Amino acid sequence: MSGGITRVGVVGGGQMGAGIAEVCARAGLETVVCEVDAVAARAAQNRIVDSLDRAVQRGKLSREAADDAQARLVFTGDLDALADRQLVVEAVIENPEAKTEVFAALDKIVEDPAAILATNTSSLPIMRLGMATSRADRVVGLHFFNPVPVLPLVEVVTSLHTTAETTALVEDFATRTLGKTVIRSQDRAGFVVNALLVPYLLSAVRMAESGFAAAAAIDAGMELGCAHPMGPLKLADLIGLDTVASIAESLYDEFREPLYAPPPLLMRMVEAGLLGRKTGRGFHIYDQG
Repeated sequence: MSGGITRVGVVGGGQMGAGIAEVCARAGLETVVCEVDAVAARAAQNRIVDSLDRAVQRGKLSREAADDAQARLVFTGDLDALADRQLVVEAVIENPEAKTEVFAALDKIVEDPAAILATNTSSLPIMRLGMATSRADRVVGLHFFNPVPVLPLVEVVTSLHTTAETTALVEDFATRTLGKTVIRSQDRAGFVVNALLVPYLLSAVRMAESGFAAAAAIDAGMELGCAHPMGPLKLADLIGLDTVASIAESLYDEFREPLYAPPPLLMRMVEAGLLGRKTGRGFHIYDQG
């Protein structure tokens, strides 16, 4: 891979996967987005096109650059289309079984033994995913933040098997090619950001659950009293309450600290399908139009 990474694959075209694919395409990379089927692939394409159009409307991107980025994107429902990729980033649902299945399949499909398999997991052990392959030394965490085209941070997470060469290639890719800022983390649940952020979000959920204060008051308190750009419950809604719950469960499984345990209200909301912005209702109500 002496010429650098130029061919990228992204597995999953949801909010995070679409954002990762978009920044790769905007950086001049030939990018293949793989979804579960052709219908989901078209939805991913529409998601990226809409995001690029918004960037043009806001003056953040020229129309020519947006069109060039679109031309570099291929959408498919066939995982075999990733066979020639130099880097594949997995961005499917935050579920260990689903992610492990993807890594086991990619290990057989991606032809170049030097190719890197990365995960955008928010909290799951990189080691577990690496051991589902025959190339654990080429498996790494590459955790982006939502919205990917806007937020500058990427966490690079290495397992006990990840080589220094793999780490260097991924850091160079994230910084030089994508223009992101990289911080390194040990392979511990939550990594750096979510290990700090999620207990704060769960504390806000417990405050609402107890009736101590209403959701609007909790968010206003942190926005206006602490100058946070977004209150904790609004942020949880943006992340997705199912994702927040999954991260909390991973943190609690690893550390067994009460502050990481997902509150009952959060779990009931997930069971009810009230997941935040993506479903139109979480701790707040959102316009789905």
